[in-house]
Amino acid sequence: MHRIPVPSKGITQVGYQEHSETLEIKFERGGVYQFFNVPVDVFNGLMNAASKEGYYHSKIGERFPYSRVS
Repeated sequence: MHRIPVPSKGITQVGYQEHSETLEIKFERGGVYQFFNVPVDVFNGLMNAASKEGYYHSKIGERFPYSRVS
């Protein structure tokens, strides 16, 4: 999945596939995770959030099924 860099302390890159509703996040501490069944409005909210970490913790976190991919 193609990821783009984001200006954030804890999250370095974000990618999204709308057709499969898969969100991919690369974290500063290491690790890339895919989150499944994530609506496009949640992805857009993350990308537009002043604090990516805050949005991640309040809206994504453990609210969606996920898997570590690397």
